[in-house]
Amino acid sequence: METKHFFLIIVLVLGVALTACGPSTPSTITIQPQPPQRLITVTGTGMITLTPDIAYISIGVHTQNASAKDAVSENNTQAQAVMATIKGFGVAEKDIQTTNFSISPQQQYDTNGKVIGILYNVDNTIYLTMRDLTKLGDLLDATVSSGANNINSIQFDVADKTDALSQARLAAVTDAHKQADELTKATNVSLGDVQTISYYDSTAPINVQYAKAATLNEAPSVPISAGSMQISTTVTIVYGLK
Repeated sequence: METKHFFLIIVLVLGVALTACGPSTPSTITIQPQPPQRLITVTGTGMITLTPDIAYISIGVHTQNASAKDAVSENNTQAQAVMATIKGFGVAEKDIQTTNFSISPQQQYDTNGKVIGILYNVDNTIYLTMRDLTKLGDLLDATVSSGANNINSIQFDVADKTDALSQARLAAVTDAHKQADELTKATNVSLGDVQTISYYDSTAPINVQYAKAATLNEAPSVPISAGSMQISTTVTIVYGLK
């Protein structure tokens, strides 16, 4: 009798073990679809007007001669005179930079298209930062008189735009929130939390073309006006709706 009981226990244990080792039934997880999130997207703009307080100027010296050596020598003499003139207006050494020096041959032709010689063109370009705009007109005329013959352009800017950018961003956020508030009130919904914020700053400087006056003796200083420049920020905000 005891042997039968022992055999029955072994059979039951084996049955449980086989059940545990058998193929498992895959579980099924059902995900309930979420209702679409209600959002509102608005774009605000902030703009600040500033008066430029700095100018970037590209001043060039161009010489041409049948002798490369003479063309370089003439250019060096004029460029040194221009550099001395610039420093004479109080422009610091760190604000003066040579950005280009080049020598290029140019073939000369007669009326029949035959090469009759070569002229060498030498260009030296000085890029400077002018921080005292009250002297800008006088400086331009003085550099031309001392040998500069190529002033590409004048670019006005603001040296430190940190505070102006902050003001523009705050104004853009205020504008965007005002729009969102008006729209939700008009449609009888409530404005929820901010979901995303993106922004873009625009701080384009002012470019001015310069041409030396033909009657320099009658007008010793060409009038240069910096005018005004605008800094703008565009902010896009996505709000949730309650």
